[in-house]
Amino acid sequence: MSEFWLISAPGDKENLQALEKMNTVTSKSNLSYNTKFMIPDFKVGTLDSLVGLSDELGKLDIFAESLIKRMAQSVVEVMEDAKGKVQENLLANGADLTSFVTHFEWDMAKYPAKQPLVSVADTLAKQLAQIEMDLKSRTAAYNTLKTNLENLEKKCTGNLFTRTLSDIVSKEDFVLDSEYLITLLVIVPKPSYAQWQKTYESLSDMVVPRSTKLIAEDNEGGLFTVTLFRKVIDDFKTKAKENKFIVREFYYDEKEIKREREEMTRLLSDKKQQYGPLLRWLKVNFSEAFIAWIHIKALRVFVESVLRYGLPVNFQAVLLQPHKKSSTKRLREVLNSVFRHLDEVAAASILDASVEIPGLQLSNQDYFPYVYFHIDLGLLD
Repeated sequence: MSEFWLISAPGDKENLQALEKMNTVTSKSNLSYNTKFMIPDFKVGTLDSLVGLSDELGKLDIFAESLIKRMAQSVVEVMEDAKGKVQENLLANGADLTSFVTHFEWDMAKYPAKQPLVSVADTLAKQLAQIEMDLKSRTAAYNTLKTNLENLEKKCTGNLFTRTLSDIVSKEDFVLDSEYLITLLVIVPKPSYAQWQKTYESLSDMVVPRSTKLIAEDNEGGLFTVTLFRKVIDDFKTKAKENKFIVREFYYDEKEIKREREEMTRLLSDKKQQYGPLLRWLKVNFSEAFIAWIHIKALRVFVESVLRYGLPVNFQAVLLQPHKKSSTKRLREVLNSVFRHLDEVAAASILDASVEIPGLQLSNQDYFPYVYFHIDLGLLD
C-alpha cells in the first residue's frame, strides 16, 4: 500500500512497552510494517507559540500535499507519450517515495534543528511558495504552446467540411491571377460522384468543360475542383446546393499556406525544446517539494507530541505501513487498545461508538489517544 501512519507516544518506560506490544501484535497479525521515525530535538519555545505553529503547520501540510499532487499531474501531462515511465520520474533524492519515507533522515543542512521551530517552518513555507510560483509560470508557458499546437493539429483532422485544406491542395489545382476565371472547391457525397461528373458543366453558364478533378476524399465524400467565370459564382453555388453539392469557401493564398506550415514546424520545434528542461525541472522540484512535505510531517509530530504529552520533550515517533486496505480497521483497533491509557475517556468513546459523553464532542474519524498523521503516496489516484 502507498499509505503510512505516523504516530507518536510518550517515551517513558510504560509507553515504550506499549510500543513494543504494538510492534509484536501488528507483526504477528501481519497488519503493518513498523519502523522508528527519527525526529531531532528542536528549540521548543513557549507552549503558546506551539499552539499557533500547530495551526500554521496544518495549513502548510495541506498546501504541500496539494502542490506535489499538482506536480505529479504535470509530469503525467508532459510525458503524454510515455505515461508508463511516470513513476520513475517521481523520486525523492533519487529514491522511490516509499523508500525515502521509511528511511527518512532530517536534513540538518537545509533545515537546521538549532533554529527556532517558527524559522524552520518559515523556511519550508517560502521554499514551497517559490516552487509553486515557478510551477505556474513554467507550466503555463508550456500549456499555451501545447494548446496552440493542438489547435493547429485539429485543423488537419476532421471531415472535408471543417478541416484545413492547406495541406491537401496545391498550386497546380487552381487557376490563379486570372481576371475572369476562378477555381472553386466542391464537396460531393460519395454516392453522387457520377451525378457530379454528368451535371457540373450544366449547373450554370460559363463553367469550363472538363475542369473538375478529385483531389481528396474522406469517409463521406470527395473534394472536387471546378473552374468557371467569376461572374457566375453565385449562380453556380445556388445550383450546386440544390443538388447537394457544397462549395467550400477557400481562397488559395500561397503565403498564408506557407505561414501555417511554418507555424506548425515552429510549434513542434518549440515544444521539443521545452520538453526536456521542463521535465528536468519537474523531477528536481517534485523531489524538493516531497522532501519538504515529509519534513513538515515530522515537524507536526514534534509539535503535537509536545502539546499532547507536555515538557520536557520525551516521545517516540513510529512509522506504520499497513499491509493492505482491508486490515486498517483492525490496525486502528489495536492502536486504540494499546494506547487507551493515554486518554481513557477518548479511547473509551472510540472503542465503543455507542457511548455518549455529555459535553464532549469526539469524532471517531479524527481523534485518537496518541499523536497521528496520515501520509498518502497515491499521488496519481
